[in-house]
Amino acid sequence: QVQLQESGPGLVEPSQTLSLTCTVSGGSITESYYWTWIRQPPGKGLEWMGSITWSGTTYYDPFLKSRTSISRDTSKNQFTLHLATVTPEDTALYYCARGSHTGDWGYRGQGTQVTVSS
Repeated sequence: QVQLQESGPGLVEPSQTLSLTCTVSGGSITESYYWTWIRQPPGKGLEWMGSITWSGTTYYDPFLKSRTSISRDTSKNQFTLHLATVTPEDTALYYCARGSHTGDWGYRGQGTQVTVSS
């Protein structure tokens, strides 16, 4: 059974960089899957932000691409989201998941709330 767990700060100041880490257990991130970050702003639906594949290739939402990067640490079975220059509009519940931009997120973490505020 694959399990994912998000970790990171719950509060970030505007203009700072948000970094969230997803720790995966029960499966390796170097297996043949995509590993993804998604978010849900208040009152809105889920938004795909970007993915990293089992081989380390990354894909990003075009609207977030200039501010987003995803890296990984295969020794720890973790992948990390970096979102630069955050604004209050980046306030959301952030999830990591197994799956791609198509929404096939059968395995997903419980989510972590991030608030951008000074």
